[in-house]
Amino acid sequence: MTHPPAPEDGRPDPGLKALMSERRQLIGLAYRLLGSLADAEDVVQETYARWYAMSPPQREAIDSPGAWLTRVAGRICLDVLGSARARRERYVGEWIPEPLPDHGELVGGRPGAIPSDPADRVTLDESITMAFLVVLESMTPAERVAFVLHDVFGYPFAEVAEIVGRTPAACRQLATSARRRIDRTRTPAPPADRHAGLVRAFKQAWESKDIAALIGVLAPDVTATGDGGGLVTAVPHPVRGAEAVARFFADRAGALPDLALSECTVNGRPGLVAEQDGVVVSVMAFDVADDQIIRIWAVLNPDKLRPWTAN
Repeated sequence: MTHPPAPEDGRPDPGLKALMSERRQLIGLAYRLLGSLADAEDVVQETYARWYAMSPPQREAIDSPGAWLTRVAGRICLDVLGSARARRERYVGEWIPEPLPDHGELVGGRPGAIPSDPADRVTLDESITMAFLVVLESMTPAERVAFVLHDVFGYPFAEVAEIVGRTPAACRQLATSARRRIDRTRTPAPPADRHAGLVRAFKQAWESKDIAALIGVLAPDVTATGDGGGLVTAVPHPVRGAEAVARFFADRAGALPDLALSECTVNGRPGLVAEQDGVVVSVMAFDVADDQIIRIWAVLNPDKLRPWTAN
């Protein structure tokens, strides 16, 4: 984890505690915008560096340091998203957001701020799930920033406009477009115990290489996507259909008999972690609907598994 730099003049900063209290929200905002905890921490570090690059009188003239930090972090994320689109076009295989072992620190939002229209409200818990983050990846950088700031963190469009560099009306349209994308893919969240039960049934069927049992917990049009990033072997394109997905995982279990599976929480939802010789080699997130698994995301890229290795 990175931390804000101290003032260059070495003098105590009486506002440091207040500034540090903003770090949780900034990390949560940047992670949702970028889909990478490592990138989010870099953005927050750069944001604080810019704060301390100003002179003490310049900092004292800012009425709301928290709002200033959010504006700067949002603009940095907007720039990063622009370059990330080009990088991901060169990415080997499918790109999946970095999975989180514990979403607790990233749930906090702007205190007391909610969109004026309750229909626009996205819960902070929902906004950290893998299914939600994957949909965010389909948006333009401006759509993503406008939507997350307004619908998730409750910033008014007048403030969003300052970050995105467009009019409030244009930002409203961006958020509306993004909301339509979310609504097209959103499924009712099942009870946590039912979600966990489906993941457990999948795990048991996978461990026993029981293709029929695997098919039984998968939706007919299920998709399974792997992300190896060119660093480890992963199927370059999603596997589609219950039988194809079931056979894929059964074959994988046969090829890796020493693979140890454990139930865990991935981005706030029940998931699985796979280990070989005590080393985490894959983290799997699941999306479920109508008592079936409809999507599986398996992250194998070791660069994205560092938080899991650390824990």
